[in-house]
Amino acid sequence: MKKYTLIVFTLLLSVMGAGLLISCGTSKNVVYFQDLKPGESEITLPEVQAITVQPEDKISIIVNSRDPQLMNLFNLPYTTKQIGQQASSNNQGVSGYTVNAEGDIDFPVIGKIHVAGMKREEIAKFIKDKLIADNLVKDPVVTVEFMNLCVSVLGEVNNPGRFSIDRDRLTVLDALSMAGDLTIYGNRYKVLVLRQEGDTQRVYGINLTSGEHLYSSPAYYLQQNDVVYVEPNEVRSRQSTVNGNNVRSTSFWISLASLLTSIGILIFN
Repeated sequence: MKKYTLIVFTLLLSVMGAGLLISCGTSKNVVYFQDLKPGESEITLPEVQAITVQPEDKISIIVNSRDPQLMNLFNLPYTTKQIGQQASSNNQGVSGYTVNAEGDIDFPVIGKIHVAGMKREEIAKFIKDKLIADNLVKDPVVTVEFMNLCVSVLGEVNNPGRFSIDRDRLTVLDALSMAGDLTIYGNRYKVLVLRQEGDTQRVYGINLTSGEHLYSSPAYYLQQNDVVYVEPNEVRSRQSTVNGNNVRSTSFWISLASLLTSIGILIFN
């Protein structure tokens, strides 16, 4: 009797120990920036890569002036468009300029402007200088905003989706924050950034556990249409077995408890 009891007890301790080892092995892999120490670490950030306008991007350009008539001359009408309805003039939205395949937009009075590769402030300055040089507006204030620029965040994050770019500089940390951070099952060692550069699809890998690796990555600053993918870690991958029946799953522990109960009944009866 004691012999069987000892066997069951040893089996239980072994399985529980395996579970504890797995837990300890994975908990150390969830901490970001493990190589950084407060007050001691200094890392040179990569060169800032501000977002530039590319073909098929949509931007809004607003010209303000003391003369309302001049403002109306250079600004597209405020419109809203709904499925099944014709667009009408109102104050619910602003029309934008879609950059064509050659990287140009057709601006009122001025005509064709090549904006591909330009930053927001560069476009605004070019139009302002052009309006003044051609004596079209004496006191223009030009504002340029992004309209359809987005990044996608997929994989082991709390809120995957497509997120609008509302600033000139967007980092991979910004994108992960908008997606609600990684889940506990996200692989901090391998976050992928997929970026199309011309006819080439580039894939960058980022290790979030290393601040030095993160800040030196060419993908630290994101561009429009980038896709950020967080791979599942080993715990999540092993949970995806056919029945999910392993030491990391609830079903395993239920099955084990049932087995040990059955063995106990046989022994003590």
